[in-house]
Amino acid sequence: MNTAADTAAAPFLDVVGVGFGPSNLALAVALRSHNDAVAMRSGAGTTPQDGRLTFAFVEKQPRFGWHRGMLIDGATLQVSFLKDLATLRDPASPFTFLKYLHEKGRLPSFINHKALFPSRVEFNDYLTWAAAAFEDVVQYGTEVVEVRPVVVDGRVAHLDVVAQAGGRTTVSRTRNLVLACGLVPATPPGVTLSDRVWHSYELLDRADRLDEAAPLTMTVVGAGQSAAEVTEYLHRRFRAATVYSVFSRFGYSPADDSPFVNGIFDPAAVDLFFHSPPAVKKMLLDYHANTNYSAVDADLIAELYRRVYDESVRGPRRLHMVNSSRVQNVEPDPAGLRVTVEHLPTGQVRRFGSDVVVYATGYRPADPIPMLGDFVQYCKLDDRGALCFERDYRVVTTGGVDCAVYLQGGTEETHGISSSLLSNTAVRAGEITRSIAAGYGDRIPGARTLMP
Repeated sequence: MNTAADTAAAPFLDVVGVGFGPSNLALAVALRSHNDAVAMRSGAGTTPQDGRLTFAFVEKQPRFGWHRGMLIDGATLQVSFLKDLATLRDPASPFTFLKYLHEKGRLPSFINHKALFPSRVEFNDYLTWAAAAFEDVVQYGTEVVEVRPVVVDGRVAHLDVVAQAGGRTTVSRTRNLVLACGLVPATPPGVTLSDRVWHSYELLDRADRLDEAAPLTMTVVGAGQSAAEVTEYLHRRFRAATVYSVFSRFGYSPADDSPFVNGIFDPAAVDLFFHSPPAVKKMLLDYHANTNYSAVDADLIAELYRRVYDESVRGPRRLHMVNSSRVQNVEPDPAGLRVTVEHLPTGQVRRFGSDVVVYATGYRPADPIPMLGDFVQYCKLDDRGALCFERDYRVVTTGGVDCAVYLQGGTEETHGISSSLLSNTAVRAGEITRSIAAGYGDRIPGARTLMP
């Protein structure tokens, strides 16, 4: 814990963001929009004390990137391009996907393409284009190792964000911390990743090291969109390979993207969800899990089925769906890996050799509590030891705290299924910016929240 005299030379910022993926990139867009609105309203000669917010971000990756390991040729976004960094909050923003297309000279072609869902490669290029406008406020290749509460007159007035890069430690002091820690690859208990045992997030990098003409055996574990995409990709790229897709369901389940159900991703649905009783929240998450979890695009399901059927007619059989099954064990043997699979309805166990095993078993939100360090003692925790949140994504704190911590992602149980998804990113960033600016206005007489 720091006192006001500690780290006196630390730069003071209104906002420090940890992580610079799409969520905090959208926040940077919203903060710049706020500052532009303040400057326009105030006119020339304004000063930083006029209501504008100073901000910076820390990102441990060496450069901006979004799911680089899954930028598979032909894979498309699963949400509309209009759910970009800004459109749902401010369609006139200079950081919309349409503005990107215009600058790249592809807007007419995109319209002619009649695509509601752009390729994942193109959307990553859009995000990278937007991120380039904020390089002056992002420290890449830098990892936050600690957050220290700064106590002034017995109250936590600020937070010191301690980060390391290349053996050098830096400290930034802020009154508002926004954590966008992202997702952590999830694997079944006991699985250890290696050169032969992968998680889907590293697919392209690992696959590039293999001989495309070799008669490999490849095993994919999982039943969701990523598992189906990995299965399709490996079968298509490695034309001499045999691919096993192992999942506990009888078959891939299609994602529910019907118009009425998609309303659960609307900004207004967050309010309804947040204020619902706990039993209703659980019911809604259970009902609509198939909009996002362990669900596959119907066209991809049809394509995989077509390939299986075509091979049953023409041969040879290279693609095998091992359904109603689970992987019991993966162990090394002299030839590569030995995979043990149990057929759940019968209990029958089979073993086969595999050169690689890819776990496409999803992600879980990174736990922010270890990063918060001593500040956790000022946070309200629920009966499971998890953080509690306000509607504006602010961590609920105890008395004696004058600063704020916000979370982007990891709030699904309080804010609904869109918590960590692109669907509500622009609006969520605007809500956090308004909340921060409102607190800033409390400290500066006459300052107003001008966020659109």
